[in-house]
Amino acid sequence: MKPPLNYKISSSEGIYLLKCIIGTIVCFALFDAFPQYPFYWSIISCLLVFSQENDRELALNRIKSNFLGSFVGLAVYFLPIPSVVMFCLGVAFTIVLGIVLKIEPTIRSALAAVIIVIINEDKADTAWVVGLQRAGCVLLGCLIALFISMSFNRLSKALFNRSV
Repeated sequence: MKPPLNYKISSSEGIYLLKCIIGTIVCFALFDAFPQYPFYWSIISCLLVFSQENDRELALNRIKSNFLGSFVGLAVYFLPIPSVVMFCLGVAFTIVLGIVLKIEPTIRSALAAVIIVIINEDKADTAWVVGLQRAGCVLLGCLIALFISMSFNRLSKALFNRSV
């Protein structure tokens, strides 16, 4: 018989878990309250920002990456070009700008954002609104993650200063 697993969750893993759950709840509340908007993209964006290491700089770079991907996505979304070219341009511009902005470790977040914004299942004339809504939802997810991270940092400082 195997011995039971004796694994404890570290404090940083617990904080990461709490941030992800709180971010999911907040974004899901928006998704549930306003079903006509694609707030499910906010959930994904919010969760992409958090890191298990609770590294503030990494989180800020992931937010920058999501903003970068959203803006690049919007820029190429309105070009009158075939979808495959749009995707390739979006990916290429995102990678090049991520390198120039020195946020290489978080370019994957930017690539997710650019694809979220560009993807177009609706071929109607008003489909451009979808791109704007998705970009807005991605950015809102980042802002929610930023607020949650700042709140945890303040709480941590308050608890740490009190115990010293």
